[in-house]
Amino acid sequence: MPVSMEELVRLCKARGFVYPSAEIYGGFRSTYDYGPLGVLMARNVKEAWWRQMVQLRREVVGLDAAVLSSPKIWEASGHLKNFTDPLVDCRNCKQRWRADEIATFEVARIPGTVTPVPEEPRTGVLTCPNCGSHDFTEARPFNLMFKTFAGPVEDEGAVAYLRPETAQGHFVNFANVLQSEHLKPPFGTAQIGKSFRNEITPGNFVFRTREFEQMELEYYVPPADAQRWFEYWREERFQWYVRLGIPSEMIRLRNHAKEELSHYSAGTTDVEFAFPWGWGELEGIANRTDYDLKAHAAASGQPLEYFDATTGERYVPYVVEPAAGVARTMMAFLIAGYTTDEVAGEKRTYLRLHPRIAPYQVAVLPLSKKENLSSLALEVLALVQPVTMCDYDDTRSIGRRYRRQDEIGTPLCVTVDFDSLEDKAVTVRDRDSTAQERVPIDRLVEVINSRLSW
Repeated sequence: MPVSMEELVRLCKARGFVYPSAEIYGGFRSTYDYGPLGVLMARNVKEAWWRQMVQLRREVVGLDAAVLSSPKIWEASGHLKNFTDPLVDCRNCKQRWRADEIATFEVARIPGTVTPVPEEPRTGVLTCPNCGSHDFTEARPFNLMFKTFAGPVEDEGAVAYLRPETAQGHFVNFANVLQSEHLKPPFGTAQIGKSFRNEITPGNFVFRTREFEQMELEYYVPPADAQRWFEYWREERFQWYVRLGIPSEMIRLRNHAKEELSHYSAGTTDVEFAFPWGWGELEGIANRTDYDLKAHAAASGQPLEYFDATTGERYVPYVVEPAAGVARTMMAFLIAGYTTDEVAGEKRTYLRLHPRIAPYQVAVLPLSKKENLSSLALEVLALVQPVTMCDYDDTRSIGRRYRRQDEIGTPLCVTVDFDSLEDKAVTVRDRDSTAQERVPIDRLVEVINSRLSW
């Protein structure tokens, strides 16, 4: 049975993945804090993304742009004018909604394939999720930008904005990266960082929040090659999720309909995941054309183009952008990994997480708190800690500790028992199969590396 949202939220809070923010004060809508395990898992998601997008590629470099930014950036990019959602009010219950999110539409489902889903015909019928009414005000544009002031005086000359996406930081640094790195298209800049959007209807746990973290690549290509690279990145990003453990039947690609396209996009495809409430966007891959570079060049008066010294050609590259959210990606892995079975006649819940994504890869568990056993267990822990992230637990019965580690997704448990004092060996237990193997301590690191399939 798929996990429900209630079960997921309960697990996340009980096991220290995600807490409601400011809970002792009654909470603050649409904000969440990441607990000890959530911090580790989110970091692992980001490191897995960075490894695939930067470390294993020779033509992609990193970037970390400022969160606070000049209004000139957002005026040039079109965000001040176009970064809006259609806002409607239900006349019956007075709740506010995004009109495009409560419109009835048909969903074409093609699970387990990388073939993009056909455009989805919309019926235009609005239904209030709160009271079921169809009586709404006329839609009006609502700008999603968070506005603030930089400096001691709050006037128009001090206006600044929290970025709604990390992408513009890439584009305004295009010439800097080109000059310092001497790159030739196709090349990319990758960035992981916070963005802020004043969403009308945040919700579904961490799926849509006003503060979130993005993982974005801006990939600069010759204009004639843009479609080929757009298709390449759609396939590459789909397969990344599958390689890290999301079943192919829980993920799909969907093309944006023409009316959905952003003002800069010549084509966008979403990687969608089967969340408990239905299919939802996990990542967007867009062909942003040369819109952004030309817009910033025109507004700043600075040329943002590439000159090919070999051919003498000068052109503004097109940009293909895969953009994913850290929280959504983490949630998708938790949902896909949530599994129940029976062990020794008892129901067991465990997270079947890829070792790269799991908060801990290894748990060291001494069978007893007796000093001689604890001392050896701490030696084992010190042996493994430089290799991977470890938990150490000497509370409760060994069976209960196994269940806890299963529930938080730890792939391997290393049990130090009284026989270990004599034979200098430990028991390694596999999370998924629960199979156990006796391993000499001096070979433990070798076995762990082999079993985790780094």
